[in-house]
Amino acid sequence: MIISGATVCLVTFFYTCGAALALDRNIYDLSLDKLSDLVITDTKIGQSQETVTQKVELYYPEEFDQQTTYNGNIAELLKYSSGQFVNPLSRNDANWGSFGGLGPKYNGYLLDGLPIDSFADAMSLDPWAFGQVEIHKGPASVMYSNYLTMDFAGNEAPLAGITNFILKDRIDSPATRVMVGGGSYNTLTGRLFHQDRKENLNYFIGASYEQSDYTNYGTPNSWLNIINNPEYQKTRLYAKLTYLFDRDDHKLSLFAHHTQHSGDAGRPNRDFTHKYDTINASYSNQITQTVNFQLKSGYRNYDRRWAEDNFPADLGLREHDGVEQSIFPSDLTINFSHAGSSMLTFGADSQVATYKTFAEIDGIKKTGTDVSAYSTGLFLQEKYVLDKWVFRAGGRFNYTSHSYDLFNGISPAKRENSWDSFLWSTGLRYNLTPGIALYGNAASSFVAPSAKQLGGTLSAASAGVPGQNGQLPSLDLKPEKGIGSDIGLDLRPMDTMIIGIRGFFNQVDDAIVENVINATPSQSRSMNAGNALSYGFELNIDHKFAEAVRWFANLTYTASRVENPLDSDQNGADIPFVPDYIANAGITARLPLDISVSPYLHMVGDYYDSTSLSNRRKFGSYQLLNIRAQKKVFKNADYTLNATVDLNNLFDNRYEMPWQFRDPGFNAFGSLELTF
Repeated sequence: MIISGATVCLVTFFYTCGAALALDRNIYDLSLDKLSDLVITDTKIGQSQETVTQKVELYYPEEFDQQTTYNGNIAELLKYSSGQFVNPLSRNDANWGSFGGLGPKYNGYLLDGLPIDSFADAMSLDPWAFGQVEIHKGPASVMYSNYLTMDFAGNEAPLAGITNFILKDRIDSPATRVMVGGGSYNTLTGRLFHQDRKENLNYFIGASYEQSDYTNYGTPNSWLNIINNPEYQKTRLYAKLTYLFDRDDHKLSLFAHHTQHSGDAGRPNRDFTHKYDTINASYSNQITQTVNFQLKSGYRNYDRRWAEDNFPADLGLREHDGVEQSIFPSDLTINFSHAGSSMLTFGADSQVATYKTFAEIDGIKKTGTDVSAYSTGLFLQEKYVLDKWVFRAGGRFNYTSHSYDLFNGISPAKRENSWDSFLWSTGLRYNLTPGIALYGNAASSFVAPSAKQLGGTLSAASAGVPGQNGQLPSLDLKPEKGIGSDIGLDLRPMDTMIIGIRGFFNQVDDAIVENVINATPSQSRSMNAGNALSYGFELNIDHKFAEAVRWFANLTYTASRVENPLDSDQNGADIPFVPDYIANAGITARLPLDISVSPYLHMVGDYYDSTSLSNRRKFGSYQLLNIRAQKKVFKNADYTLNATVDLNNLFDNRYEMPWQFRDPGFNAFGSLELTF
C-alpha cells in the first residue's frame, strides 16, 4: 500500500506540473545535453562520451541541489543512481552498502583521479567543492589501482566501477554562497563558499559547521543502548588554488580539506573525536597537440578516537580506542592521442600506507595493530576509435607489500607478505546511430586482505564476551581474485529522453566478506566465502517531460550466490549487503511563484548481513520518500535568496539495518541560502 500510495502521489504530481513556468536556467536536461560533455575518468583527460566503452553517468552541483542528503555523506548524492545500494548507518557512521552486487568495497572512489576512502572520506568531504561527479559503471580501467585502506572493509577495488568526484577548477567569475539552516533534533547548520580569480590564479575556499542533539538510531535493547541524545559537532574547512600558466591546459593546483567530527554515542562514556585530512596536489601540461603529461600526489590522514564503557555491567569508562591511518597516493600519466580520437595512455602509480590501532587506559596508550603497506603499479591502455567502433584494451602489473609489526599487541609469526598480480581490462562500443549505442566490458581484479581484516580490533578470546564490540581476527585469510563483465544498450528515442539497459556478471574467487558473528555483543569477522557470484540488470529512463519538468526512474535487479562446497553453512548463501532489487523514481518541477519541488522515492528489497545460512539475518524491504521544496525569495542583478525545506523519510519508516542500527524516521530541515 505504501508503494502504491507513493506511486499515485508521484504520478499525480507529474501530470499536474505540465503547465509549470519555464526555468530560468534549464538544469534538468541532464543526459540530453550531457551527451556532448567531456568525461575525464576514462583516460584521465577530457574526451567525448561516445568514445567511452563503459556506461557513464554525469552529475553536476545543480542536480545535487535538488535532493536531500540528511546523513551528510557524499555517497547519498548517488543514492538514486542504479547499480548501487547506499546505506549510511547514521550521521556518525559510514556507508555500508554495495556496488555491482558484490558488497561495499568494489567501487573505487576518486578525488580528482586520486583514490580516497569510500567509508571515511565519504563522511568527511564537503560536496560544495565539487564541479562534477562521474560514475563509470562496470569493470574499471586498469589505470586505477586498489586503495590501500586498512580500516572498515579493507582494500577497495574498482571491479564494479569508479566514482570520480571532480573538484571545481577554472573559475570564470567571483561568487559567494552563504547558507544557514536548522531542523529536527535541534540541528543547526552554517555553510560558506567563495570563489574568485586573480589573473592566472583561480581559487575557492569553504567552511561549514553543523551541530545536533540527534536522536536514537539503535534498535530496542541493542548493544548501542542509546540512553541520551547522541549529540555531535562537525566542522569542515577546505580550499583550492589553481594556477594557469600560459594556457588553460597547463596548470598547477593544490587542494586541502580538514574535517573534525566530535560528539558521543548516547551514553556518558561513549564520546568520540574523529579528524580527517585530505590533500591533493597536481601538475598537468598539454606538451604538444598529441602529448599530455600529468603528475599527481596526495595525502590522506584518518585519526579516529572513541571511548568504550563497561556496558552491560555498568556505564563507567573502560578505555579509549583509536585508529591512526595515513596514505600517500601518487600517479604519473602520459596520454598520446593519435588517429583522430584514439588515445594511448601509460604511466605508473604508487601508494604508501601506515595503520595503527591503540587502546588508552588511565592515560597509558598501548598499540594493538601496527602495519605498513606499499603498492606500485605500471599500466598501459590503448583506446582505438574507428568510425563508429571503439576498441579498448589495457594491462596493469601491480606489486603490493605488507609489513606486520603487531596484531593485537603481539608480533605475528609471519611478519611480511607480498603479491605480484597482472590485471587486464577490455571494452568495446558501437555507435550505431547518434541515438543508439551498444557496449561491453570485461576486467580482472586482485585484492589482498587488509590489516583490520587479518588482525581485527578484538582478540580471539573476546568472541561472545559481553561489552566487547568490534571485529574478531582472521589471520588465515587468502587474497581474492575477481572478473567483472557487463553489456549494455543506450537509447535516445527522442531529443528529450534517454533510456539505458545494462546487464552485469561478476565473479570473485575466495571473496573476503564481512560477516556478523554476534548481535550482542556486536561482533563481526572477515572470511573467505569461496566463489562469490553476482549477476543482474539495470533499467534507466530519464525524460524531460516539459520545459519545467524532468523525471527519472530506474530499477536494479541483482542475484548473488556464494559457492563453497567445503562449508555447507555458506554454500548457496547470498552475498552480504546486496539487496535483490533497488528502484528509484523522482520528479523535479518548477511551479508558479518561483517554487520548485523534487519528490524522490527510493525502494530497497531484501538483503542479508552474513554468508552464514544458520546465523544470518534478513533486512528490508522498505521504501523512502524524500521531498525538497525550494522558493526563490528574492533576486536582482547581484543577489539571490533561496529558501529550502527538506522532508526526509515522509513515511516515518524506521527500518532496521545491520549491527542493530535503524533509521530514526521522519525528519525535516529548512534553510536560507544567499548567493552573490
